[in-house]
Amino acid sequence: MSEVDAPRGRTCSRTPCLRTSRSRSGRSRTLRSVALLTSGVLVLPVLAGCTSEEGGPEAVTVPADIGHAGRNQVEQGGTLRWAVDSVPTTLNTFQADADAATARVAGAALPSLFTPDQRGRPQLNPDYLESAELVDREPKQVVLYKLNQEAVWTDGREIGAPDFVAQWRALSGKDSAYWTARNAGYERIENIERGKNDLEVRVTFARPYADWRSLFSPLYPKETMGSPASFNDGARTELPVTAGPFALQKIDSEDGTVTLVRNPRWWGEPAKLDSLVLRAVPRDRRAAALATGAVDLAEIDRGVAERIAVAHKDPEGGSGGSGPGAASAEAGESADGSGETGQKRSSGGVGEDADGGGLLARERGDAGLTRFTSEQTALRGFVVRKSLEPAYTQLALNGESGPLADERVRRAVARALDRRELAEIVLKPLGLPAKPVGSHLALAGQPGYADSSGALGGQDTAEAQALLADAGWTREGARAVESGTKAGPEKSPAAGSGPSAQSPSAQSPAAGGSPSAQSPSAQSPSAQSPSAGGSPSAGGPGAPGAPQSPAAGGGARAGAAAGSAAGGDDKPGAGRPAAVPAGSDGDKAMPEAYKREGGVAGAYAPVGTRAPGRSPVAGPLGKDGKPLSLRFVLPSGPGSEPLRAVGDRIRRMLDEVGIRTEVKKVAEDSFFKDHIASGHYDLALWSWPATAFPATDARPIYAKPEPATDGSLLVEQNYTRVGTDRIDQLFDEAVGELDERKASDLMKQVDARIWAAAASIPLYQRPELVAAKRDLANAGAFGFSAPRYQDIGFVKTKPAHGAGQATAG
Repeated sequence: MSEVDAPRGRTCSRTPCLRTSRSRSGRSRTLRSVALLTSGVLVLPVLAGCTSEEGGPEAVTVPADIGHAGRNQVEQGGTLRWAVDSVPTTLNTFQADADAATARVAGAALPSLFTPDQRGRPQLNPDYLESAELVDREPKQVVLYKLNQEAVWTDGREIGAPDFVAQWRALSGKDSAYWTARNAGYERIENIERGKNDLEVRVTFARPYADWRSLFSPLYPKETMGSPASFNDGARTELPVTAGPFALQKIDSEDGTVTLVRNPRWWGEPAKLDSLVLRAVPRDRRAAALATGAVDLAEIDRGVAERIAVAHKDPEGGSGGSGPGAASAEAGESADGSGETGQKRSSGGVGEDADGGGLLARERGDAGLTRFTSEQTALRGFVVRKSLEPAYTQLALNGESGPLADERVRRAVARALDRRELAEIVLKPLGLPAKPVGSHLALAGQPGYADSSGALGGQDTAEAQALLADAGWTREGARAVESGTKAGPEKSPAAGSGPSAQSPSAQSPAAGGSPSAQSPSAQSPSAQSPSAGGSPSAGGPGAPGAPQSPAAGGGARAGAAAGSAAGGDDKPGAGRPAAVPAGSDGDKAMPEAYKREGGVAGAYAPVGTRAPGRSPVAGPLGKDGKPLSLRFVLPSGPGSEPLRAVGDRIRRMLDEVGIRTEVKKVAEDSFFKDHIASGHYDLALWSWPATAFPATDARPIYAKPEPATDGSLLVEQNYTRVGTDRIDQLFDEAVGELDERKASDLMKQVDARIWAAAASIPLYQRPELVAAKRDLANAGAFGFSAPRYQDIGFVKTKPAHGAGQATAG
C-alpha cells in the first residue's frame, strides 16, 4: 500500500458494507470510480476574494511520462505483463467492489465515449463518436450522440441506442434489483431514443445535468446491462461481448492473472500488442517481480525507484540510459532536468548516501548478497517514469464529536500546519514540485483549479493558539482537577461553582516559554519516523483502492454530533456547541467575519490576521481537567512510510500549539473499515482523486450527513462528518448549471466553504512512480490522461538511435 485511497461504494450506514458485499438496500446519491466533486451557484464576493486567479502562480503542472513513441516506431506483437494489486473481484465498474484492475480491463475492452487528456479535460473519443452535442436546453436538455459507423461489439452487432437504454435503466436507481454502487446522472435522464438513423442516440434529461459527458463511460453491451442477473453476477467474472482494442480472454484467479488479447473486430488502429496480461503482485514484492521478468510495468514506491537508480550506477560507470522518452532512471531527477536527485538527504527522506550505500547495505542484509546482486543486474533493464497522480493527500478531521466538533479547534489544527513543508517531505526527494494543493475539487493543470485556501488562512502558530484559547483550551484547564479550579482564563472561587464558559480574552495563559522547547520541530522528520521509502500511488486515477465502507457500530450516531458543522450549519440531530461565540453563524456571517480585522478569531480571516490580546502557549492544553488530545490514525504496511513521515511531522507541528496526539498505526485492511468509516478517529491521512466532473464526483465527499431512523448518520463518503446545507445547495446548483463558466464559478465558491469548514486539509498531490522496461513505449506514469491501449508496445530494435528519438510524453 503506497498510500491510502478513500473507499468507494454505496451510501454509508451503521451496518458494515464490506468490500465483497452486494447489499440490495439503498443507493448512493453520487458515486463514481473516483470520488471528487464540487458545485454551487450562489456567488459571494467574499469567497471570490478568497480565491486566487485560476491556476495562479502556485499552479505547477507535471506532464505524463509514458515513453512516448510514434506508432511507426513500435513493434507489432508481443505481450505486456502489467502489475496490479489484485485480480479484480468484479468486471462491472458500477459495483461497490470495483477497483483499479476493474477499470483497467474496462479501459482496454469497453467503449469510453469521453476520455481525459493530459490536463484532465474530457475529450470526445473518435473511435466511438463522430460527435456529441447539447442540442437543446429548453424546455429540456437534449444531447445527441452520433456514433462511429464502424463501431461494433465483438459479436458483430452495431453499438447503438439499445445499449444506451439498457445502461440507463440499470443505473437509474428505479429498479432496486440492480445492485449498483453509483448512478449519478443516470437518474436525471427522462428518455433515450433512436435518432434519425441507427447511428444517432437522442438522450433527453428530466433535469439539467452539467456533467453529461461523464455518462456511458464505460458503456456496457445490452447483454450485460439488460437484466439484474447479468449485471449483478454475470459481469463479475465474464465479459463475453466487448468493443475495445482488446477483448477479455480469461481470468485465472489461481495464477493471479487477467489476460486480454487483440480484438479481431476492432475497427480503429489495431493494437500493437498481441496480448496484455494483468498480474497480481503485492507492492512489497514488485522489485523481485520486475527483476525476475514476471512483470514489465509496475507502479512502485520510492524504495524500488532508488534501487533502480542504484542499479544504473554500476561499477563500470553505466549511465543507465532510459528507454523511449522515459524519465531518468534516477527517481529523484527533477522533471525539468535540473538534476536534483532523490538520493539527496532531505526531510522525511530515506537518508542514504548519494551513492546508495545505505540502501545497498540494507538490502544485502535482508535478501542476501547473491540474490540482491542478481536483482540489481536485472533492474538495469528498467527505467522509472514519474509524474503526479490526479489525487491529493489530505489531513481529515472528524468533526462528529469531541474537541473537533468545535470549528475553532479544527481551524486551529489547520493553522498549525505548514503545508508546504509537509509536501516537501514527500515530493522534494523525488524532484517533483512540492506545492501544497489549494483546492479540494481540482488539481494544478486542470481548467477549474484555483487556490481557495485563503478562506481558512495559512500557517500561523499564534492564530492557532488564539483559536484554542477562544474555545476554552488553556494550560490552566489542563491543571483544573489538580488545582480545584475550572478550565478557562477566569478561575472560579471553588471547584464546581459557577460557570466556566468565560470569554477567553479576559486573561491570556502564561507563556512560560516557547512550545518548541518541548517539540523536536527543528529536527528532520526522518530522525523519528520511518524513512519515506514509498511513493503514494495505490489505486489508479480510475478507481480508489478500497470500496466505500459505511459507518459501523455507533461511530456515526447523530446524537453524538454535538458540535456544529462547518460554517455553522448544525449536523442532523445536533446542537451548536456552547463555546461558539455569538455572531459566528457560519455561512451567514462569513462576509462580515472575513472582512473584520481582528474580529472572530480565525473565522475566515485573511492570511496574516491575528486575534489581538493572545500570548503564546507553552505545554499541553486542557479544559475542565481534560487534556486536549486527538487520536491520530495512520496505516501501516508496505509503502506507507511517506504517510507515517508526514504524520510524524504533523504531530510535532500540533505539539507546538499545545495539541497532543495519540498516534495509532493500524493494518491496511482495517484502516477504513474499523476506523475511518466507523468514525473511530480524530485525525487521519488518506487520499481523494480529482476528476473531470467534480460537480458530480465530489458531492458525496462533502455532503452534509443525514440522520437515519436508528439515530445513526448516513455519511456517504463524508468521513469527516462535517457539512452544511449551503454546501449541498451549491453542489445541486452547479450540477444543473449548463453554462460552464457559471458552473466553474460556483465550484470555486463551494471549495472556499469547504476550506472554511476546516475538516479536510489538502496537503500535496500524490507522486506517481512507475517502473517500465527500457524499450516499452506509451505506458508509464499517465498523470491525468487515460492510457491509449492500442498504442502501447515495444520499440523496434533496428536502429539504435530510433529508440532514443522518442521523447518523454
